[in-house]
Amino acid sequence: MELPGPRGWLPIVFLLLGIVCFPIWVSFHAGTIGTLLAALTGTQALAHGGGHFVWGAAVLAAVLGLALTGGYSRLERVQIGIVVIMLIAVLVSLFLLKPDWWALLKGVLVPQSLAYPDWIQRNAQFSARPVWVEAITYVGVIGGSGYDYLAYSSYLRDKQWGLAGGPVAARAMLDGFSEDRLRNLRLWVRAPLIDCTLSFLVVLVFSAVFVACGTIILEPQHLVPSGTALLTLQAEFVTGSFSWLRWVYFSGAFVAMWGTLYGTIEVAPTVVREIWILWNSKRPSPGGGKLRTVAIAWVGGGAMFVLLSSLVYCMLTEDKDPPGLIALLTPANLFTGVLACGIICLLNPWADYRFFPGPLRMNRALVAMNLVAGIVFLVLGLKGYWDNSGWISFLILFGTVGLGWVVTVILNARSS
Repeated sequence: MELPGPRGWLPIVFLLLGIVCFPIWVSFHAGTIGTLLAALTGTQALAHGGGHFVWGAAVLAAVLGLALTGGYSRLERVQIGIVVIMLIAVLVSLFLLKPDWWALLKGVLVPQSLAYPDWIQRNAQFSARPVWVEAITYVGVIGGSGYDYLAYSSYLRDKQWGLAGGPVAARAMLDGFSEDRLRNLRLWVRAPLIDCTLSFLVVLVFSAVFVACGTIILEPQHLVPSGTALLTLQAEFVTGSFSWLRWVYFSGAFVAMWGTLYGTIEVAPTVVREIWILWNSKRPSPGGGKLRTVAIAWVGGGAMFVLLSSLVYCMLTEDKDPPGLIALLTPANLFTGVLACGIICLLNPWADYRFFPGPLRMNRALVAMNLVAGIVFLVLGLKGYWDNSGWISFLILFGTVGLGWVVTVILNARSS
């Protein structure tokens, strides 16, 4: 809200882009689950090859029901247990496959040149897709959306960690604290540090193990998860060791993606609530969960429209290769998964310096890491924009920023 320019222009730009991007993300996750269920039930050929859209729409309807009724918490522990079992099974399989551990470590730590293998270039889904766009898609999907990090601050407030009770309350409390008290408050940093470290450690292990297993098992067969087989081919990672683990993998993959779908839907009302609080600090958010219901209805309804329109496309055309889920996700991911993360990383040191006393600010190492990460994300995002659709992507981005400025000016004029 305090950035140069019309007061609050960046939150409005995030809101405008989220209005478009969130339904796309939700439809992607639902459609991915749909590909798994269609493969397991042998119904992919349903609706002229749109079976995964049928299943995706059914799954989305079920998850929206849970989101609106608050029934998800009952499934969360079961999901965690199944996903842990799947991770253990895949880890055991990796050890039994005896990978080249030195090559694996080198691949994790040493940057490699980006180029498709010759056999992949013969795949129609990759031949016309720039390798940098493909790699940047992985960065955005694995690392999480910028909106996830915006919502995380709201979750901190829900947990009442440290001074995460809102900027006004925090500032009032800080004014009365001694230097010793401020230093003691830094201990609260350990809570999100442990939380985020464990979360991303799991993500790193998952990613490394699946990439290694893919290299050992799928690459020799010239197979790559794509199209309507985004989750099924990976079952071979565990069936080579014990055939019965196939269903452990399928169960784990299903609940992992189910949780990801639900989590994506939950981020939307959280971000909307944060923006409402920013613009209406003197008024409470709408009672009765109205704001939450509207946000969930929008992202859920928009995602359902994407899935059903894709289904209709399959049914009414003879196109045997309709736009895939990855193609739908890519434009949204380039902003939410990459560019937005860069913006947040670059603004972290500024916000730290602008609002916090010395004892609560990041140290120089963290500031440097934020700046380096922010620049890398910005470069990747802008390059991905250019490689994906050239000037059209930039025109959409700058047009959205311009619209955000106009909307912000109008809102500021009305509130003054």
